[in-house]
Amino acid sequence: MSIDIFSGSYCGTGPAPGLVWATWNFDPVLLAALSLMAFALRHKPSGLACVAVLVVAFVSPLCAMAAGLFSARVVHHVLLVAVAAPLLATALPRQRPSSPVALHFVLSTAILWAWHVPAAYDLALRDMAVYWIMQITLLGSATLFWRAVLAGRDTVSGVLWSLAGLMQMGFLGAILTLAPVALYAAHRRVPFLWGMSPLADQQLGGLIMWVPAMLPYLAVIALLARRGWRAGVGPVST
Repeated sequence: MSIDIFSGSYCGTGPAPGLVWATWNFDPVLLAALSLMAFALRHKPSGLACVAVLVVAFVSPLCAMAAGLFSARVVHHVLLVAVAAPLLATALPRQRPSSPVALHFVLSTAILWAWHVPAAYDLALRDMAVYWIMQITLLGSATLFWRAVLAGRDTVSGVLWSLAGLMQMGFLGAILTLAPVALYAAHRRVPFLWGMSPLADQQLGGLIMWVPAMLPYLAVIALLARRGWRAGVGPVST
């Protein structure tokens, strides 16, 4: 796949271990966008928490690490779709979703999986315009999914859709963990600087997606279950 919209890797090519803390990203356009977002969501604690997560993903050294290590990229993506997205969905004005949760689940899952196709993934890491298309579509589709889940009145349905999101993430992680070869050209060099092969880095990323990435989904499931329990109990009369 050949494309050259804005050639280059955002946040660089990935640092060696000793240079990690020198790789903070102070891109003025990014900082301005995050500042505007924080101002717009200043009255919503979950919105400010979302901005803080985005700072970790794009300003902290994680951004540079994710350019070189697949395992760091997985952490980056999990922060977007399973942490920042539900926080942002909670911060947005509540309203009944105009589309069914199933549609948003299919869309967000398809986008997540499509960006992990090697050709699309490698393209995003070598062209900054495509990179930002990746980030915006991942965050946007996941936010719409979580908004539909959290806005619904049926607790059981919300729990089941959250569980479906957990399962598709774990399934993708399992595929990447068990793949017999390293799939991504973008991560063929930097993992050696960290003392592991590209395949071992991919397996670590798959395991992160398979197991630890379940924790945010479980947190949402617990929140929905607590909300449903409170609604079921209702006010206690004496």
